[in-house]
Amino acid sequence: MRTPFVELRGSRLLKAPLRIEGEYQRPADDVLVRQVRVPYVETSTIRGGGVTIARGAASKTYPLDRAPELAGLQSSFGALLSGDRALLENHFRVESAGSRERWTLRLVPREKAMATRVRELVLHGRGAELRCIETCPVKGDAQRTLLAGAAQAAAGVREAAALAALCAGTPAR
Repeated sequence: MRTPFVELRGSRLLKAPLRIEGEYQRPADDVLVRQVRVPYVETSTIRGGGVTIARGAASKTYPLDRAPELAGLQSSFGALLSGDRALLENHFRVESAGSRERWTLRLVPREKAMATRVRELVLHGRGAELRCIETCPVKGDAQRTLLAGAAQAAAGVREAAALAALCAGTPAR
């Protein structure tokens, strides 16, 4: 499985949010790969309790306990893709809203390590398509990752408000 993504990262140090583009891949049940293509090249691979980040010829591997939000991302992606609600509920309190045409899943971390950094993940979708993940940190602004059709619709869209609208399932202006 693979899907394009567009992500906006805000920072007080930047005049405008950083726009990151690339692709997520899931080559195996226990592997999640994030390939960034723009504005830099980087590949992050989550596998077996660790994450390896490769930039050019250099790479470093870190245990996931240093980044519990990545462990949550891997487990939520795996559970969502396999339709395993029980596995999802092992890691998160799950609340759903909406209809098949436009739905939202709110995932609140159960594990303390993740909950100290991430307040909740809000997933937006249409039908069988996961279109956006909003990661809401305990401190700071939400980070939005547009996926699949939402990422394609975001081509050329630069304004944060328009990308937030695409994330929520409303057309960009």
